[in-house]
Amino acid sequence: MADSLLYALAAFVSVQLFYYLFFFTRLAFYEKGANYGNSRPGVTVLVCAWNEKENLTELLPLLDAQEYPEFEVILLDDRSDDGSEDYIRSNIFNWKHIRYIRINDQFDHVTPKKYALTVGMKQAKYPIALMTDADCRPSSTHWITAMTSRVTEDKDIVLGFSPYSKNAGLLNWFIRVETFYTAVQYLSFALAGMTYMGVGRNILYKRSVFFANKGFYKHKSVFGGDDDIFLNEVSNSSNTTVSIEEDSFVYSIPKTTWKAWYRQKQRHISVSKYYKMRNKILLALLSGSHIAIWLLGLVALVFGLVTMDFVYLQYLGIIVGARWVIQWFLLILINLKLDKTVEWFSFLLMDFALFAYYTVFGFVTLIKRRPRRTWN
Repeated sequence: MADSLLYALAAFVSVQLFYYLFFFTRLAFYEKGANYGNSRPGVTVLVCAWNEKENLTELLPLLDAQEYPEFEVILLDDRSDDGSEDYIRSNIFNWKHIRYIRINDQFDHVTPKKYALTVGMKQAKYPIALMTDADCRPSSTHWITAMTSRVTEDKDIVLGFSPYSKNAGLLNWFIRVETFYTAVQYLSFALAGMTYMGVGRNILYKRSVFFANKGFYKHKSVFGGDDDIFLNEVSNSSNTTVSIEEDSFVYSIPKTTWKAWYRQKQRHISVSKYYKMRNKILLALLSGSHIAIWLLGLVALVFGLVTMDFVYLQYLGIIVGARWVIQWFLLILINLKLDKTVEWFSFLLMDFALFAYYTVFGFVTLIKRRPRRTWN
């Protein structure tokens, strides 16, 4: 029984090490190196908003001030009644690059955000579409340049990184932890040619890709998924790349209550069932092995302490320690590339927090409770 625990634990650690060494090393050793070059295709930035006046007063001037030779920003205002329309119309002539489209219609067969994005795609002037949200802030005036620098004849999709602003409190820390580790996964998988998602807060793709795949048609009535389900459909082993230059980062405003965050994550997780089977299996193995390591490790630790079997505890330490050493080394390298999103000394606590997160939301997924339908 005792030996079986260690064998099982070693097996799950081996699964984790496979992900770290095969996938995550690609991001850890990825050469950033800004390569902006001379090619500057025209870009349309799309921003969907619903009752976001306060955020728009900060975001729109930042977007209008982007240093890029040819671009436009289309604000898609979906039936806002918070004064957004009056604010935009009063200031539109102060901005050089902002276009305003008011959307007054809502349809049962398509979700509001996907309808708004589709309208924006059809109205866009330029071949490249770059998306962000109203509660985001580009890190520099070179955001568009940094994201488009990765576009080539073969690379149609560019995944960006969108960290959350750092504030005090346990919730903010955990939001940054979960966002960081999610980014580690989707960026690493993309570099391995197995793209499964991006974040709508910072993603770019050629409009030709959107129209060649009929946009969001296959999942038009699903709340969410304008970034991950769509990418699951249109990405392949060679048409997607990533941008992790500091200039390409887009900062987001995090939720401030556990309830609001839980609803957001529940909605995000609810769309994962639409992923390709390969992606679902890979992600399930990663999170499942993470849970198993903590459960088996704790049981083995208790057994070793109760029996005072120090040789057993030594083997346990070697198995668990091997994972943590490799994990810390690679995560530190990645964290340095991703704006030091998480304090390095909290990586062990992060590992336990992710174990709890996977356990709770694994149970939520099994319950299959329908997420609350809100604007997205």
